[in-house]
Amino acid sequence: MRMRKKKNLVPRMERCAAQLIRDPYGHRGHWRDLMPQARELRVELGCGKGRFTHGTAAAEPDVLFIAIEMVPDAMVVAMERCVNDGLTNVFFVDANADQLPQFFAPGEVDRIYINFCDPWPSKRHAKRRLTHGNFLKLYRQVLKMGGQIHFKTDNQPLFEFSVEELPQFGFELSEVTRNLHENGPVGVMTDYEAKFHELGQPINRCVGTMVDWEESEVPEDAEPAEETVKEYPWILGKVRTVSVMTA
Repeated sequence: MRMRKKKNLVPRMERCAAQLIRDPYGHRGHWRDLMPQARELRVELGCGKGRFTHGTAAAEPDVLFIAIEMVPDAMVVAMERCVNDGLTNVFFVDANADQLPQFFAPGEVDRIYINFCDPWPSKRHAKRRLTHGNFLKLYRQVLKMGGQIHFKTDNQPLFEFSVEELPQFGFELSEVTRNLHENGPVGVMTDYEAKFHELGQPINRCVGTMVDWEESEVPEDAEPAEETVKEYPWILGKVRTVSVMTA
């Protein structure tokens, strides 16, 4: 569902200008200058309207939070939530997740939050999932060793995909649950999460801790995986459905 365009978006954004990072490239390697006393630097991918952003930043005022969101109509609500409560440990960036290595130096980030991202259910769109190996390799470029990914979703197929994908790219799983709020609310919820919880929808959650890992190469004579798509027929020189190589 498309979000309604917010009234007076520009002036509302300007009122929160102190929390908006207009040149994230210039902060690469220097994010902690925004808050020298911060014990950790955490990044949230897709903060939406910021219920989780606001609640988590308020609960941990000694942590520096960078919230990334590419929909201004959602981000302005998140910014207003934080500004109205006087939070000074959270800043916002209008960007895509695939730009992280351009914004953050190696080892600069302690934790990444991925909450209720688009599941991209079609197999041919799997590479767009924020827990796909291609993205996990990007996260490895900015996380410190031992840094973590905290992942939540209501989408069961996406969760099963993710708990298989994370270990394959050097993230050790822990705190895996398929019904986070079974015995009552746990932690700070996102806006979507609160709605799903009220409807009785189970919430999946896991933590992936970055460990040493070396990317293995696909042998030249490797057989194609069983998973097939109807794209790129030239891979095997056929016009029909063909297989895609996977590691």
